[in-house]
Amino acid sequence: MKKTMYILITGLLAVVLTACGSNEESKNSNKEAKTETTQNEQQKQEEQMKEMQKKLEAQKVEDNKTVAVVNDKEILGSDYNALLSSSQMQFQQMGQDPTSKEAAKQVKEQTIDSLVGQTLLLQEADKKGYKASEDEVKKQLDETKKNFKSDKEFKDAMKKAGLDMNKLETQIADNIKYTQYVEKEIPVDEVTDEEIQTYYDQVSKQGESSGQKPPKLEEIKPQIKQQLEQQKKQEKLTKQVEELKKGAKIDIKI
Repeated sequence: MKKTMYILITGLLAVVLTACGSNEESKNSNKEAKTETTQNEQQKQEEQMKEMQKKLEAQKVEDNKTVAVVNDKEILGSDYNALLSSSQMQFQQMGQDPTSKEAAKQVKEQTIDSLVGQTLLLQEADKKGYKASEDEVKKQLDETKKNFKSDKEFKDAMKKAGLDMNKLETQIADNIKYTQYVEKEIPVDEVTDEEIQTYYDQVSKQGESSGQKPPKLEEIKPQIKQQLEQQKKQEKLTKQVEELKKGAKIDIKI
């Protein structure tokens, strides 16, 4: 859930001291000046964050607008907006401004491409008969609810995301089918010790060039293995989507 931070700006009290306390007056004045500067900086940062949020919101489209059609399946603006936030966040994490002209174009293309890919994979999962049982959906829903402190907080989060219970359960069911399909239809080759060693050597060399001492291989081997598994899975998914695109009818509307 997104949390908005409110910064309370307090007024500074004028301190009038006697001549014998002039040194203390100087210290207090310096302290007050620093406090005021800090508060001004906080206020400026808050204004910048609000302005950035406005620009990010401006990239969204109407929820009921059709953004793409994939094999007669309409993708709505509500789906686009939900994934758009994730794409924007990725750019920010890389230190890029997702609202700049070039980045905004890339964010849009990345979001549409991801939606098309997900839709194609889900359609393929449906063709192959993958299903999500009611028990599986309920279990996943219960796990999702555990991330919130109360039922009210959970419902507020759904409202902000533009979801109702039916749509959330549909998304959960799609996610279950998607996971089943990927795990069974797109298996990933086992990561070898040689691949882990090669990756470690590359990372170590980069660290040493910047004056950082790399940890021992044994300490980070599980993390490296997981990273390489994710890379292999993403590569296979990308290839599968490209194959599915060849026989698909895709019409981008935005």
